[in-house]
Amino acid sequence: MYESFYGLSRTPFVRDIPTDELYMPTLLDELLGRLVYAAERQLFAVITGDCGTGKTTALRRFAAELDASKFKLLYLSDSKLTPRNFYKGILEQLGCESKFYRGDAKRQLHHQIEMMRGMHRLQPIVVVDEAHLLDREMLEEVRFLLNFKMDAQSPMALILVGQSELWDKLRLQSYTAIRQRIDLQCKLPHYEHAETIAYIKRHLTYAGATSDIFTDGAIEEMYRFSGGSARMLNKICTHSLLYGVQSRKNLIDDHMVKLVIQGELS
Repeated sequence: MYESFYGLSRTPFVRDIPTDELYMPTLLDELLGRLVYAAERQLFAVITGDCGTGKTTALRRFAAELDASKFKLLYLSDSKLTPRNFYKGILEQLGCESKFYRGDAKRQLHHQIEMMRGMHRLQPIVVVDEAHLLDREMLEEVRFLLNFKMDAQSPMALILVGQSELWDKLRLQSYTAIRQRIDLQCKLPHYEHAETIAYIKRHLTYAGATSDIFTDGAIEEMYRFSGGSARMLNKICTHSLLYGVQSRKNLIDDHMVKLVIQGELS
């Protein structure tokens, strides 16, 4: 709707932007390096951050840059993930029908992993998204899952990704045994002011913008409203562009952004 009015060839503030076009601040770039390190050495990593801090964006970039001849990425995202569903979901991605009993399914998964490593020379990476929703039983299963060959070797790289309450949970005394197994931990913050400016400009450049659409004051209001959350930035930018085209304004200023926030987003 607004793309043609502003001379854009693509929609700028959406989730399906190609991974090589994504804005990658320094911290996300460092996170990618840590994820690759965890994959290569089959480590246990925990990535946390508030809503909209780019966790899934980092995962998309990580998955896109993996060498498919060396790694096999297995991804799960289930708000009610149980040990049985965990094994079932992973084994299905490996083309197997899971055994019914948990212990049998676990042995089946270990067998499939050994075959993957031995025959196909692939290192497995298991990513569990929305991991802050995992209950105690599933988190305990993670600890048992990583026991392999008398605890001398990790069967896979395991990456738990979730909101900040995941780390709050793991810091409890009752999760000490799990926490001690974590090899890498990273917490993603919200964007700072300069990063917010860079994020908005990066997305507009991707969309084909040839001139400024938002004033400095408009971006300041967007930063103040969003708190540096990429998800909220996408929302406020999109709503502001829609308001701008309806008002036939080529340049969106802070007054217009305030009206959008008060009228549509408050």
